Amino acid sequence: MPTWSVYMVRCADGSLYTGIAIDVEKRVALHNTGKGARYTRARLPIVLVWRMEMQSATDARKAEIDVKRLSKQEKESLVTP
Repeated sequence: MPTWSVYMVRCADGSLYTGIAIDVEKRVALHNTGKGARYTRARLPIVLVWRMEMQSATDARKAEIDVKRLSKQEKESLVTP
């Protein structure tokens, strides 16, 4: 059974984008080719800054929603070690 991940990338304009994927590295590469989400297409290049593995797609989607509801400051605290 594949492992899903929730991930955040930092866009060239400093903003953060959150998504889910099975293969995060492949997904980030796809974003960087301009074939990912519309949001990231206008803000290239992007860099992976955070990820969390989940047991299922459902868990990943729920976690993605939770992360997207965080304030910018709370998201920054996740990506800053």
